Amino acid sequence: MDRLARLVAKRHAVILMLVAIAVARVAPANAQTTLPPPSDAASNLDALVREAVANNPGVIAAREHWQAVTRVPIQAATLPDPQASIQHFTVGSPQPFSGYESSDFYYTGFGVSQDIPGPGKLRLQKSEATKDAEYAKHRYEGAEREVEEKVKEIYFELFYHSKTLVILDRNQQELSQIQQIAETRYRLGQGLQQDLIKAQLQATEILKEHAMHHLEEDQEQLELKQILGRDPDSPNIDIGDIEVTRLQLDSSKLALLAASGSPDLAADRAMEARSAEALKLAHQGYWPDFTVGYTYQKTGPGFRDYYMLNLGAKIPLYFWRKQAPAIEQAALEAESAREQTRATQLQVSTAAESSLVAMRTAERVMSIYREGLIPQAETSQASAMSAYRVGKVDFQTLLSSVLDLRNLRQEYYRSLADHEIAIAKIQQVIGDRR
Repeated sequence: MDRLARLVAKRHAVILMLVAIAVARVAPANAQTTLPPPSDAASNLDALVREAVANNPGVIAAREHWQAVTRVPIQAATLPDPQASIQHFTVGSPQPFSGYESSDFYYTGFGVSQDIPGPGKLRLQKSEATKDAEYAKHRYEGAEREVEEKVKEIYFELFYHSKTLVILDRNQQELSQIQQIAETRYRLGQGLQQDLIKAQLQATEILKEHAMHHLEEDQEQLELKQILGRDPDSPNIDIGDIEVTRLQLDSSKLALLAASGSPDLAADRAMEARSAEALKLAHQGYWPDFTVGYTYQKTGPGFRDYYMLNLGAKIPLYFWRKQAPAIEQAALEAESAREQTRATQLQVSTAAESSLVAMRTAERVMSIYREGLIPQAETSQASAMSAYRVGKVDFQTLLSSVLDLRNLRQEYYRSLADHEIAIAKIQQVIGDRR
């Protein structure tokens, strides 16, 4: 009996040493990367969203591209640059000014000409460029919402990991208490050595799970810093507590909001409108472009000056090789844009409805955990603990009750995080930032 007691004590010491090593490995890392908790404004989720929208390189790039494209319509609506020309015509010799006094064919001319696109072409070019700018604007809005949704998703995942780590620490304490009870019962000859070994094994298992959650937490911290435009070695972002968000929506209302609020759908509609303008412009290719020119020609002394007006037109002579295929191309692109809009509409409505179903499911599951399973599991654990002390239940029953309660608490916070992530995805679609 004494030999077995020494063996159990030795294993107990090994477990305590493993716990100390794990804590020692975690603590310095946190000391290097985590500063004292920042102010409420810095840790607030809305503040993080605003920071991401302001500093994320992808959002900045989309915004600058949109601003650049808004400069195109005025260019597209402007006439081509006029051309200025000078001519020198000599008679009888290539020498300059030859025939200046002897020939009325000699002249030095100064002229200007202007290309004029066919009727309606400039207007359609401006309209097409305006639709391009509108498309870029919606893409910029979509980039903003995508970053917002990603920040919230990572934030809620970090919240889940922080709560899970707290649950694991609490479970570690409970197992330590159970281990002490098992050791006492074993010393008194009322328990089995196997019970003590199982408790130690489960404590080691928690260390492994603790390390895995820390790994995922560190990876998500890095990803969140990247989205915020922060350096990877900057202090970790403090994650506060969250409340359950209430979003009152039914499927029909959500479909209407998604159809009117989705930036991806708005961008595709802008591209569809642009394709329609491009088709009109292709039809205008049958109209000729014009050129107007005027030239003044200075002759020699004693001769009258020349004045010349030029009118020209570009005739679409090879229309079956240029204009006709251009119209076919524009028509196909317009049809492609219409189908893309329809595909995006289906995708947006499906994604919104899927997120709505996920939100409602998470609400029901949280209610079951909060009002039924967790209180029942807490009662079951307390009862099993008391019964094990006096030998009325076996160790496996007690251990199962402890693990069941831990799993239920983790699953509750998993459902809470999933609920908030689903709402964030809905808000990304409908543009609601509440």
